[in-house]
Amino acid sequence: MWDRLWINARLATMTEGAAYGAVEKGAIASADGRIAWVGPLAELPDRPAALAREVIDLEGRWITPGLIDCHTHLVYGGNRAREFELRLEGASYEEIARAGGGIRNTVKATREASEEELRAGALPRLKSLLAEGVTTLEIKSGYGLNLETELKQLRVARSLGKDLPVTVSTTFLGAHALPPEFEGDSDGYIDAVCAMMPEVASSGLADVVDAFCETIGFSYEQTKRVFQAARDNGLPVKLHADQLSDLEGAKLAAEFGALSADHLEYTSEAGAQAMAEAGTVAVLLPGAFYFLRETKQPPLEAFRNAGVPIALATDSNPGSSPATSLLLMLNMACTLFRMTPEEALLGVTRHGAQALGLRESRGTLEVGKVADLCIWDIESPAELAYRIGFNPLVTSVKDGRDVECCSS
Repeated sequence: MWDRLWINARLATMTEGAAYGAVEKGAIASADGRIAWVGPLAELPDRPAALAREVIDLEGRWITPGLIDCHTHLVYGGNRAREFELRLEGASYEEIARAGGGIRNTVKATREASEEELRAGALPRLKSLLAEGVTTLEIKSGYGLNLETELKQLRVARSLGKDLPVTVSTTFLGAHALPPEFEGDSDGYIDAVCAMMPEVASSGLADVVDAFCETIGFSYEQTKRVFQAARDNGLPVKLHADQLSDLEGAKLAAEFGALSADHLEYTSEAGAQAMAEAGTVAVLLPGAFYFLRETKQPPLEAFRNAGVPIALATDSNPGSSPATSLLLMLNMACTLFRMTPEEALLGVTRHGAQALGLRESRGTLEVGKVADLCIWDIESPAELAYRIGFNPLVTSVKDGRDVECCSS
């Protein structure tokens, strides 16, 4: 018998075909933490009570795949509220960074924090995401900029995934910014990042390697060296690309078969085409666009025309997107970038899974995939992007079991 069977549900399977992959009057079953059956209620092979140990009548509520936040910097020390004030007084993000603020500010606080303190700071942020139905997310390092602290961040990220009902994918972002001890020697620091790579890989703490290819980050050639070191150590890559300028980061990500390229406001049509050919997902981050009051929108039509999968994420971080609401990102993507509600929901389900290299196991409601589900009290999936500050989640399901821990 199946472990659980949900009946009288409306399913947004997020598979190809009908809008949202919708199945009206549907049913879905789980066994051993995986989806065992999904389809129209009328096609069940027997009466529900004969098929499952537990039968749940959803009375017409919607089920989607568990939500996926594929780009976060959730583990860090301190906050940057003062820099928020400075920007409102006229300072730019780049000016603050060049004056020693920005990422370096968080680096200092993160280096000084213990693992227990970092975990305590991350927990409320993570629980806010869980309360909106996030069942899988990525957490980057990048606020240590030395091997000891980078590994500390990654250990905390791993621990969160072990202790809470969420799958955590970890990313080594050593090439995030230039630490103070390497002032004026960015090539020297890239040497140091590449030297960290074997230990990062052997530790098993990182699933992916990321870098910040930007005028206030690292050059195309420096980023390429980091990616080569990652490849030499068997780690896939993704990239912060083309956020503030077009350094051809999207093309570089595609050259290395990156899982994703993220931000992408300045990506060219050639960059979009290269991503399409490489199967690299475009991860758009409307929270950072909004918070930094940017005006250059990512080239959505170029991505659509090229057939690039488009994901969305919170980019939850202390400096440019202190956001812990993935549902809000759906609304922002629609209002700021003119995405459709269906595209937005795909961005935090099927395409979000692809951006993490997890499309074979989650992101859609299909037999054999992990039984990560969200049950919503809504009349249409479009409501998830339409409403602002409203959370219609009834419950989320992780590996076939109801998630109990939601409040912060």
